[in-house]
Amino acid sequence: MQRGDLFLVTRPGSADPRKQRVFVVVSRQVLIDSKFSSVVCAPVYSRYDGLRTQVTVGVEEGLKHESSIHCDELASLPKSLLTHFVGHLGKVKLDQLDRVLAAALDLDLMLLSPEAMLQ
Repeated sequence: MQRGDLFLVTRPGSADPRKQRVFVVVSRQVLIDSKFSSVVCAPVYSRYDGLRTQVTVGVEEGLKHESSIHCDELASLPKSLLTHFVGHLGKVKLDQLDRVLAAALDLDLMLLSPEAMLQ
C-alpha cells in the first residue's frame, strides 16, 4: 500500500448512502508502512463542486468516470478494508493533493518546507 493508492471500500460508514466508495490513501508513507492498523483517507465522489479542497481524478487514475477527491471529508480507515485496489495517483496529482490537503487543513505550505521540518 502506498500514499496515493485508490481503493474501493465496501460499506465505508453508516453515514455514507453508497454501498461502496473509492478512497485515496493520504497518510504519510512511514505511517502506512508501520504497525498502525489504520490510515487517513479521502473519499472520492462523482460530484465536483469546484472547491479548492477537491482534486479532479478519472480514468487515468483507474476510475470509470471523472470524479473528485474531497479533502474536507478525511477519514481514518482500517487497513484491512483497503483490499480492492483501483489505481494510483501520478506525481502531478499527488503534488496537487498535497496543496489541496494543506488548503483543507488551513496549513501554510511555506512552513512545511523540508528545511522547516528539520527545525
